[in-house]
Amino acid sequence: MILLTICARGGSKGVKNKNIREIAGKPLIAHTIKVAKDWGKADRIVCSTDSEEIAKAAREAGAEVPFMRPAELATDESSKMDVIRHAVYESEKKYGENYNTIVDLDVTSPVRTVEDLEGCLKIFQEKDLDSVFSVTNARKSPYFNVVEINDEGYAHLSKEPLSPIVRRQDAPEVYDMNASIYFYKKEFLMKPETESPISDKSAIYVMDDISSAEIDSELDLAFLEFLIEKGEVLL
Repeated sequence: MILLTICARGGSKGVKNKNIREIAGKPLIAHTIKVAKDWGKADRIVCSTDSEEIAKAAREAGAEVPFMRPAELATDESSKMDVIRHAVYESEKKYGENYNTIVDLDVTSPVRTVEDLEGCLKIFQEKDLDSVFSVTNARKSPYFNVVEINDEGYAHLSKEPLSPIVRRQDAPEVYDMNASIYFYKKEFLMKPETESPISDKSAIYVMDDISSAEIDSELDLAFLEFLIEKGEVLL
């Protein structure tokens, strides 16, 4: 069975009331719930939130809110993995179900498609993986133009190549995690020591830049509204 979780905390700072901010005539969270419902592969679509306003919007969009997230999991310091684990535990207890796959979708990435979810599922099912997560091609490379400062205060490449790289195109391919789609094997996710989506048995699904649009600031929001107005994005 597949449990799909959507974690949406109240009190966002970068964009006020971000998770229920209206975009293309709907609260932001409704776009993620819609693609989850259109995908049709999840046995449950559950929203984890500490906000009654977000819970109301989630229910109206077609998600279930079988519990309210406790305050200790709704702080700036709360671990997302702990939040998802709590959602799995509470959902299994509430519905008497046993899930083997957990899919987590970020509210702030509303442009993902059913095809993106299908692409992740295909990779996840092809071999024995702990996780699959979505990425986009990185604009900068730690082998070429990303630097760190050492203890002496000098800059150096974040990842030293075996031989000098003079063009970014010659650097190894690297990707940005775009915080859109995560597939987890339940056994991996539920281990208390699992603090990251990444293990030695993880794979990626590559999304394009537009599908990877993420709402973390008013500028991000304005850009997405511009793309919608120009017909580049359909929500």
